[in-house]
Amino acid sequence: MAEDKSKRDSIGMNMKGCQTNNGFVHNEDILEQTPDTGSTADNLQHSTMSILGSQEPDFKGVQPYAGMPKEVLFQFSGQARYRIPREILFWLAVASVLVLIAATIAIIILSPKCLDWWQEGPMYQIYPRSFKDSNKDGNGDLKGIQDKLDYITALNVKTVWITSFYKSSLKDFRYGVEDFRQNLVAAIHDKGLKLIIDFIPNHTSDKHTWFQLSRTRTGRYTDYYIWHDCTHENGTTVPPNNWLSVYGNSSWHFDEVRNQCYFHQFMKEQPDLNFRNPDVQEEIKEILRFWLTKGVDGFSFDAVKFLLEAKHLRDEIQVNKTQIPDTVTQYSELYHDFTTTQVGMHDIVRSFRQTMDQYSTEPGRYRFMGTEAYAETIDRTVMYYGLPFIQEADFPFNNYLTMLDTVSGNSVYEVITSWMENMPEGKWPNWMTGGPDSSRLTSRLGNEYVNMMNMLLFTLPGTPITYYGEEIGMGNIVAINLNESYDTNTLLSKSPMQWDNSSNAGFSEASHTWLPTNSDYHTVNVDVSMSENFITHSP
Repeated sequence: MAEDKSKRDSIGMNMKGCQTNNGFVHNEDILEQTPDTGSTADNLQHSTMSILGSQEPDFKGVQPYAGMPKEVLFQFSGQARYRIPREILFWLAVASVLVLIAATIAIIILSPKCLDWWQEGPMYQIYPRSFKDSNKDGNGDLKGIQDKLDYITALNVKTVWITSFYKSSLKDFRYGVEDFRQNLVAAIHDKGLKLIIDFIPNHTSDKHTWFQLSRTRTGRYTDYYIWHDCTHENGTTVPPNNWLSVYGNSSWHFDEVRNQCYFHQFMKEQPDLNFRNPDVQEEIKEILRFWLTKGVDGFSFDAVKFLLEAKHLRDEIQVNKTQIPDTVTQYSELYHDFTTTQVGMHDIVRSFRQTMDQYSTEPGRYRFMGTEAYAETIDRTVMYYGLPFIQEADFPFNNYLTMLDTVSGNSVYEVITSWMENMPEGKWPNWMTGGPDSSRLTSRLGNEYVNMMNMLLFTLPGTPITYYGEEIGMGNIVAINLNESYDTNTLLSKSPMQWDNSSNAGFSEASHTWLPTNSDYHTVNVDVSMSENFITHSP
């Protein structure tokens, strides 16, 4: 009997072991149901098929539980009540990430950028021939600027802007360039200052090697300048058209070597380069690269509106159409629609910007670009900022305050608001009250307005630009007994810097200076100004 009972228990255990759990047995202690006789065969068959895996399990009516195998989990994950919330959460996460990225980009774009060096402090413009003479020849020089860097630093100036200091015939005191390649970089950088220099791409001196080679039609230099046939008989030249020089009279001059006329927007000693010649553009860029390699921090591109002239030679329209054409000799008597701001000029300016950008990749070594396009309306001047995604100048120099001959709240307000309203969004303004080509502040407005205008200059948003001597209230001189053939009106604001009350105002130890000092130098000089403001500087 005991042996038979043991066999029955063993068979029962074996039958139980043949039933596959499939993950649906919640507890091994669940009471077994007594199968009826009719279902025994079906149960055995089902158990056998489950073991062989030939039939999919039926999960209908089964609830999820902890520890489910993946086969069961997959069955539940496909159900709508689980799938839809999961997909909603997924897309919400994706949308959140996209919103976060967009918000980050917007913050970067809209947030004010950190100020660059050309935005952080004032610029100090120096006319080098009048700043300080170091070799006692009566002319200011680069060594003289170097000797006075401590004074410039004491003014809390961040940038020194030196007008043309290249070797020149000095026929125009500023722009007649024979050799671009001079240098004054290391000493300025040693003082923690930045240096920008004038760059005049429109023309060269008639003594320049390029012009001498062009006169003789030598190789590629043949078309480096603008040449045209003209009639020249008995010392009289009949020019190709009525185009005039900025300084008056015809802008064409006959050259006996080439037997043609060359074009000059300024003086006849300053022939215009032919910027429609790609070789000329590349030459200018090579000069830029030379200076950028030397460490110059930026350029003021001057006379850029004159870079191109119309290809045709049609006469420009007279302002007064009733005037006899032969009597039209002054620049202001013509509309200069064919000799300024021609199509393609801004493309050339942008190419200068691209060249400078190649040297602006290192942190802290951004190269500044300014443009001078004077005698333009404000809306045309601000075009030199460039387009929203195509940059030209960091700013065109704003000289409109220098044009005020009388001062009033309304006139100053109009200049300021006109610039700010016309300036493209996101660009940086600048302000100046003097310069080498304009009358000095004291002579234009009077001594009583000097401090007020200087204070205004430094409180307006943007970069203030001060011309040497304006900080101490220097005025114009009356130039007399000059041995130079030049428009004396352009000399009045270029008198020697007044350092002290010694001979020649401390500018030079020479017996004669290239321009006379102002007669008020005994009371208007750096020493007096510094003592009044309790500031010291190196002699």
